[in-house]
Amino acid sequence: MKDIDLYCMCLNEHHIGNIKKLGYIPVGLGSNDFSKDWIRDNTGENISHKNPYYGEYTFYYWFWKNLLPKINENKWTGFTGYRYHWGAKNNLSSDQITKNVTAENFNNYILRKEPDEWKDYELILGEQWFVNNYKLSKIIKHGKKALVRNPLAFLKKNRSIKLHFDIFHGTGNLDKAIDMLDEKEKNDFRSFTKNKKSFNRENLFICRSKKLMDSYFNSVFEWLERCEKIFGFKLEGYSMTRIYAFLAERYLSYWFQKYSKPLEWPIFFFDTNKNKIEVK
Repeated sequence: MKDIDLYCMCLNEHHIGNIKKLGYIPVGLGSNDFSKDWIRDNTGENISHKNPYYGEYTFYYWFWKNLLPKINENKWTGFTGYRYHWGAKNNLSSDQITKNVTAENFNNYILRKEPDEWKDYELILGEQWFVNNYKLSKIIKHGKKALVRNPLAFLKKNRSIKLHFDIFHGTGNLDKAIDMLDEKEKNDFRSFTKNKKSFNRENLFICRSKKLMDSYFNSVFEWLERCEKIFGFKLEGYSMTRIYAFLAERYLSYWFQKYSKPLEWPIFFFDTNKNKIEVK
């Protein structure tokens, strides 16, 4: 795209045609084979071997170390993928778009140019996702220990980011990770997770401040590296194997909300691995 450099992270080669038609920049993650048309997270200075645990953050690391110093200041730079997509407009919520989108109308919903509403902002974050809207039956199924310890926490008004993380990613793991943060972030982030009931979606953002991006990457990667001393890489099950990505997702919301004034924008779900689309 002329006004936005949007990096589209994928695990398979077959997305290349649609990515090019959208004007996005193709990024190949992991160990699969990709053609020369792709940027790879396993070149230059990289942590590509951590992709099963870090998810999109192996490309964020690559981008930070190899490309961020070279990009143009004040041009929008952002990140997307093959399952979660930035909406073209903000007249519908993320959930409304996800409900309405099909292979036939996909082109009507996906971002193709800079919206006019962005002109007074330096940062775009995904729309909030509310943990207190999670089905109670699923929370109880995965959180029996937490229910016994604190039944009142399961009331909708009391469900927090911390409770959600404890239930789905291991009781106490979020607190252990927060203990590894610098002092200037530790108390604020702990308060954020205990009191907030939502966070910005999908570990994605679009930004036009190199300084802001560099500061965020420096903070989050320093923290995640410290967390490796606690959790290591002998992890089983999706909810634990990707724990570094799940930690970063909560931290991204906290950090960018603290240090910037973002505009929130719809991010909708449509798995282009399972649904064949043709971008026009």
